[in-house]
Amino acid sequence: MEEKKLEKATLAGGCFWCTEAVFQRIEGVKQVKSGFTGGKIKNPPYREVVSGRTGHAEAIEIKFDPQTVTFEELLYMFFATHDPTTLNRQQNDVGTQYRSAIFYHSEAQKETAKKVIEKLQAEKTFKDPIVTEVSPAREFYMAEQEHHDYYNQNRNQPYCRVIIDPKVQKLKHTFSEKVKSEA
Repeated sequence: MEEKKLEKATLAGGCFWCTEAVFQRIEGVKQVKSGFTGGKIKNPPYREVVSGRTGHAEAIEIKFDPQTVTFEELLYMFFATHDPTTLNRQQNDVGTQYRSAIFYHSEAQKETAKKVIEKLQAEKTFKDPIVTEVSPAREFYMAEQEHHDYYNQNRNQPYCRVIIDPKVQKLKHTFSEKVKSEA
């Protein structure tokens, strides 16, 4: 697959360990990187981001084959595997760094994000209103190495078993036709 045929998506849905684990398992997703975006300083270290002082969100940058999985499909998986109705919070993770956000890379992605949110709201998919931020993509900073492939390397860790496993299982159950066979 040539690099130029891949598209990029940048999503924040709380802890990047969770979103990385989910999107690594989707057919057509070629690469998932954990990092930070949407803040006010360059090259923020993890310890500063989790303090909430930098304005960055823990996020993932995805490279995907739109012939296999569309941006819209990715968004439905995104919304199904985190709570987009809690402002600056995902379960016990609290702060702006854990906000729900879609950082779009084109006007088409922006319009798709708005359309998906409007549809989920109209269908009353969630009890409360969706508070997911839809903003232009900004500089993406890679997280430190120990944060990459975290779930796959630490599946027996309590956080992985209690918080991430249910998200992965929901993905496999709800979107089974889009999950990689080795996932």
